[in-house]
Amino acid sequence: MIVFFVLTVQQLMAQSEALEFFAADNVNIQYTGRIDFSHIDLPRFWQPGVYFNVRFEGTRCEVILNDQVLWGKNHNYLEVVIDGVAKRIQTKSAHDTIVVADGLSAGAHSLLVCKNTEANIGYLELAGIRCAKLLKPLPKPTRKIEFIGNSITCGTGSDQSEIACGKGVWQDQHNAYLSYGPTVARQLNAQWSLSAVSGIGLIRSCCNLEIVMPQVFDKIDLRGDSLQWDFTNYQPDVVTVCLGQNDGVQDSTIFCSAYVNFLKRMRSYYPTAQIILVTSPMADQSLTAVMKKYLSAIKATLNKTDKKINSYFYSKQYHNGCDGHPDLAEHQMIAKELGTFIKKKMKW
Repeated sequence: MIVFFVLTVQQLMAQSEALEFFAADNVNIQYTGRIDFSHIDLPRFWQPGVYFNVRFEGTRCEVILNDQVLWGKNHNYLEVVIDGVAKRIQTKSAHDTIVVADGLSAGAHSLLVCKNTEANIGYLELAGIRCAKLLKPLPKPTRKIEFIGNSITCGTGSDQSEIACGKGVWQDQHNAYLSYGPTVARQLNAQWSLSAVSGIGLIRSCCNLEIVMPQVFDKIDLRGDSLQWDFTNYQPDVVTVCLGQNDGVQDSTIFCSAYVNFLKRMRSYYPTAQIILVTSPMADQSLTAVMKKYLSAIKATLNKTDKKINSYFYSKQYHNGCDGHPDLAEHQMIAKELGTFIKKKMKW
């Protein structure tokens, strides 16, 4: 019996999988979103919805991440998707080695890691991946969508699966991966990018936020208003713009003029994209009525010279999440509405 036990342990040790370290600049890691590659071995990203993909071989995979731990207390949430199965996790320290998969079957597996929390929770850096072998990635989807907006687009207040509204801290209910934008993109087999900041508006932001979207739209970190973004890195086929919730009812001439100027500037970045102006899905009846008038007038004005400006008005108010935001189920409904419109418009 003793000999048998020793042999069994030795066999198990011999069969244990050796993990190799792969730096963040490995060519087999696919990145999507606004990322600072100033240090190619530590790509840094702030925006919600930024993600990276890998294919790996083996039964175990670890991801090494640095978290800014902004204000000495913030910890980011991530969505980790292994072979299509998603789970939401949170960093625990400034330097985390996260076991994202263990006990898998032998062979090839897919991994996607998405930043669930928004820019003012702090940045993340990928420091590397540990697995038996990194494989050549599959081609990215050719379709690309960008979603511009505020807290709704960030997925703020949507995820009550672990911590209820009013409990924990603000980011405990953030889930960018399951917000309407990435959901639409996955349904349409497209890449996604979220250019969104909680509280932001077109000409007026809420909650003591001192920036507005036109001011920060060309930045990598929209919340920090720093680090210039190179728009050639991501040229979307479709751009949706969901602004106005935080502006509220404004002088129509001032608001519409600012919106037109913002769209003209956006057109200089994206000369061929279809741009879709949408009402706020959490707006009440009075704001929705005003936004419909504003967006209709903006579209009519720009369509004189630009036929790729469109509008879509949501069918109802979605506000069952925290602080009147859409919850996860409602994000799926929003995605169904918007995705149907995009699919028809683009003939996808």
